[in-house]
Amino acid sequence: MPFLTDQMNDRQRQDKLAAALSDENSGTTAPIGDRSSPVPALASRFSFDLQRIEDELRTSIIGQDEAIEQVLEILKVVRVDIGDPRKPLASVLFCGPTGVGKTETVRTIARAMYGDADAFCRVDMNTLSQEHYAAAITGAPPGYVGSKEGTTILDQEKIEGTRNLPGLVLFDELEKASNEVVLALMNVFDNGLLTVASGERTYSFRNSLIFMSSNLGARDLMMLDEKATGFRALLSQMSQGRKKRSERAHDIVMSALLERFPPELVNRIDHIDTFNWIDSSKMPDLVDVELQRLNRRLKKHGLWLDISSEVRDFIALKGYDKRFGARGLRRSMRRYLEFPLAGYLLGDQGDFAPPEGNEIVKLFAQYRNDAVSFQQMSEKE
Repeated sequence: MPFLTDQMNDRQRQDKLAAALSDENSGTTAPIGDRSSPVPALASRFSFDLQRIEDELRTSIIGQDEAIEQVLEILKVVRVDIGDPRKPLASVLFCGPTGVGKTETVRTIARAMYGDADAFCRVDMNTLSQEHYAAAITGAPPGYVGSKEGTTILDQEKIEGTRNLPGLVLFDELEKASNEVVLALMNVFDNGLLTVASGERTYSFRNSLIFMSSNLGARDLMMLDEKATGFRALLSQMSQGRKKRSERAHDIVMSALLERFPPELVNRIDHIDTFNWIDSSKMPDLVDVELQRLNRRLKKHGLWLDISSEVRDFIALKGYDKRFGARGLRRSMRRYLEFPLAGYLLGDQGDFAPPEGNEIVKLFAQYRNDAVSFQQMSEKE
């Protein structure tokens, strides 16, 4: 029965896509006049909850409000299903420094849509740095072992999505792949189809949101945010004019992209969003996000952790490094909170009592004598 259900869902998805193509061809470019009959309710292939996705993004991705707004605008177009049915739903390139939330944005969207942060097809382009690795995307060419099977590293199920949800694809660290691998994606961006080298199989991305990430231009973006003085400041003002910071950042990223990729590839990308460096003022909020994730892991043990403002500020201070973004904070969380917490749970202080039955053991972390200590408070569910 599960097999039959999958077949039915696949058939319904294909029928809806065929209907979208038919509607596009049979439509008219003439203005629509007054209607004597009422306009029917909006019909769409997709039924994901935009508000839930927005809440998840604003809770999990800190300091990237402009990028989040751009993503939400894209998702609105997808939700109402008015995009070109012969292309991917959208192709989006996230540029910016490391550790600022580019990959986490895709994981958050997957979690909000599917309830699973790994429910997307992820291709780590840094593993495809040599030209012969293009076969990993396009399949082995005729005459080579495996050519008839058309095997690739792509996950067709995650690419095509479900009957009422789009597929999600992430090409992570795009600039680290070889030129042959990157150019193999041009047809995907253009018509949403990828036919393997043998011609035996075709992957459809027309029901997919394609995301890419890149660190190109990160060094120049760092210089953009540094305060220039003297002749350097005057030279910067003359070259940049009165452009807004976001416009200057976009120019930097576009220049880096065109230096690395051919213009015909860059021109096929629908949206290019630039993520900001994480400011030190955002670090306490990021500590709260990491604490929520830790509490989800503690929940299976019947535990819940809260921290004092002193602990939050201490971890934020130790974890801030502009070069490494949130990844530096995760290391700080592990060293200054998770390590002592693990020791406390193993009885280093001798006063921890494991939960019994449905009891939830609440722990409170305090910062005293240059160290984090814990105390236990119990509460029935």
